[in-house]
Amino acid sequence: MDSDRLQRELEAIVGARRVSMRPIDLDTYARDMWPRLLLAHREGEPPAHRPFAVVWPEHVREVVAIVKKARELRIPIVPYGGGSGVCGGAVPLHGGITIDTKRMQALRWVRGDELICDVEAGLSGERFERELARRGYTFGHFPSSIYCSTVGGWLATRAAGQLSTKYGKVEDRVAGLTVVTGRGEIIETDGPNRALRGPSWTQLLVGSEGTLGVITSARLRVSPAPQLKVFRGFEVDDVTTGAHAIRRVLQRGLRPAVIRLYDELDTLINSLGSGGSSADTVHVEDTRAPVPPIDTGALPAWPEAAPEAAGVVERLMNLARGKGLRQGALHAALGRSHLVNKLAGTVAEKIARRGCRLVVGLEGARIRTEVEAALTFGELEAAGARDKGEDPGWAWLAHRYAVSYRMSPVFRDGAFVDTMEVAASWERLMDLYDAVRAAIGRHAVVMAHFSHAYADGCSIYFTFAGTAPDARAAERVYDAIWRDGLEATTRVGGTISHHHGVGALKAPYMAGEHREAMAIFEAAKASLDPDGILNPGKMGLRVRIDRSQP
Repeated sequence: MDSDRLQRELEAIVGARRVSMRPIDLDTYARDMWPRLLLAHREGEPPAHRPFAVVWPEHVREVVAIVKKARELRIPIVPYGGGSGVCGGAVPLHGGITIDTKRMQALRWVRGDELICDVEAGLSGERFERELARRGYTFGHFPSSIYCSTVGGWLATRAAGQLSTKYGKVEDRVAGLTVVTGRGEIIETDGPNRALRGPSWTQLLVGSEGTLGVITSARLRVSPAPQLKVFRGFEVDDVTTGAHAIRRVLQRGLRPAVIRLYDELDTLINSLGSGGSSADTVHVEDTRAPVPPIDTGALPAWPEAAPEAAGVVERLMNLARGKGLRQGALHAALGRSHLVNKLAGTVAEKIARRGCRLVVGLEGARIRTEVEAALTFGELEAAGARDKGEDPGWAWLAHRYAVSYRMSPVFRDGAFVDTMEVAASWERLMDLYDAVRAAIGRHAVVMAHFSHAYADGCSIYFTFAGTAPDARAAERVYDAIWRDGLEATTRVGGTISHHHGVGALKAPYMAGEHREAMAIFEAAKASLDPDGILNPGKMGLRVRIDRSQP
């Protein structure tokens, strides 16, 4: 069918003002924040995949009508929340209609007797939390993307907020969903029709990234707003000691809201990049003190390279401070990634005069939080952690969203940066750290922190930065990083994603992790979306829709 007919059909559903086929809108909705696509965008290249149209529904009935029309025309549907995803989950790989849910943004009710709220999928995270706080509650979900992500996006990707150790990931906080399937039918997974036995339909749909249905609203569990917040900083000799300390705390039954361990290089970058003060709290550490000179004379194993490595680390510190670098300096800093990764731990420790930073925070009812904080700090010290007082913890809280906004200068100056969040049981965690760090380190400068910790395991969040002479070469390096990193993850028994989702980026690795279970996923897809119109090309599912343009 032609574009004019498609526009008329959609305008008949939502009105002319909520349909767009303007090139500027189609270009905008052609990508999310997947760094691989940002490389081409930086070079001024047009998007490789654009939707045919963008629509902004305001009610579930309109979503139903749009999906039915797409099914009739056999063109894809791509749900879109805030566009903050970093795995290409909202990229229209086969064109189609992008459904932006942000006009569906009501917090419809909060029931204090049940601690349940009903919220529409398009509400932004920051507004959601602010509305709950005004009523005396919290959802407890604070991702770095909270200002630009939506409730529906969290649910679609099984997201985790920074306080997930206490509150759980989003799938732990959802009681029920309203979803429009690929058949154009509405499913409600809770309420009086909820099955009391059998499979959890809610959990089947959470994390499916728009491949099984379009989430339009959800019933979510809330908690009373905390009466007290306690934050603390510790230091440990090395990553292994820190991981053991975290495991000890959680397997004693304690549940801090957040507990994060940074490896040596991340400790250095984190310390020097988070400086400044905050009007919100007086407990902020001033990390802008002069950096001690680097003693290169005692560096082991590669003495001839130590001064060069020190210079590279200094350039990375300037990036962390937000100073940015000219392209030549940045390429010099990142072009010796193998050297930096070998020496960074030793150099970082000498600069910072410490091993690894550990931050812990607790919140909740006053008396319980005071008792749990004392027990948590005692367990950390018993495991070898050294108490550094309140300031490092409050400093982390004041700057906890800053890291995402420090990535843009890296792309602007000709390099690339991304994060890889994988997870494993405690038994396999250090193998995961060593394997993935080595795999990424062949191609880029890499650092890591451990966060989202639970009694049975933990997530590791690797940050890497690299460079290449042009966009095509950068894409090859970027693809090699992800290929080697995810293959290493699967090899040691880790999971390829803890909370960023799968999208297009990790789709080729789904079968390697889930194996025979992918048949169940495919069967659910065939039942709920028999024509294959929902977000084709994602999650490792077979593509069953034509590529024809309208």
